[in-house]
Amino acid sequence: MKYIAILVGNRFERGLSAGIVAEARGAFAGGDINWLAPGLAAEFPVSAPADLQDFARTHAIDAVILPREHRRKRLLVADMDSTIIGCECIDEIADFAGLKAEISAVTERAMRGELVFEDALRQRVALLKGFPVEKLARVYAERVRLNPGAATLVKTMARHGAVTALVSGGFTFFTSRVATDAGFALNFANVLLDDGAHLSGKVQEPILGREAKRETLISLAAKGAIPLTETMALGDGANDLAMVETAGLGIAYKAKPVLEEKAAAAIRYSDLTAALYFQGYRAAEFAAA
Repeated sequence: MKYIAILVGNRFERGLSAGIVAEARGAFAGGDINWLAPGLAAEFPVSAPADLQDFARTHAIDAVILPREHRRKRLLVADMDSTIIGCECIDEIADFAGLKAEISAVTERAMRGELVFEDALRQRVALLKGFPVEKLARVYAERVRLNPGAATLVKTMARHGAVTALVSGGFTFFTSRVATDAGFALNFANVLLDDGAHLSGKVQEPILGREAKRETLISLAAKGAIPLTETMALGDGANDLAMVETAGLGIAYKAKPVLEEKAAAAIRYSDLTAALYFQGYRAAEFAAA
């Protein structure tokens, strides 16, 4: 069989029961069941692709059918805000500046695809003019946290030879630190401009947005002589759409509908280690976070 069905339960709640796996196997004419993590993740071969999303939603699990060929990816490209970390950094800066309601409303519309990302970023950064540069460190220390499974995902793929890159429409001040915390080898983002003491209200051009993320994926794959079929992209918003559609495996992580509808796979209930199970990793192969 050329395809594999993968089911991942919510490790924070009830996990994955043998009964649900058996039901899926019967519904999709699957082969022998293989447990990747007892009580949490399982897979079985199937003869043809099918949409598991209705089944997944019914049982509150993450599930997908993928080709067996090129299953383990050699390049990981991930968005940062609301994907690898649990917040939008620009909204947290705005909170410190007393502007969160105004700026987060624009962020939300941009992530839903209602605004051109580059224009929305310029608009939001302009409102932050005069913000003390020294306070960015407080924003990072007090507000930025890795999402569950992020470090395990990145470090496991790196240990097995994959190139790992954080590619964000956010800011290098944060991506450089998050990359270190999570174990990414590379990070790319926008540069906030300042006068040495305060933000200028401008961001360095050109802005790294939707198409730039896709171009970065393609460039990194070409540099490493990695076919696009052996790449994976993770994101949550509209500005991740191009890279998620281009990658061999595009995953929407607790994403906006505009992205989830187009992604090959979705993580709604589990954590980021689901992306490892989708690739056939066993829990015993995971790197320590």
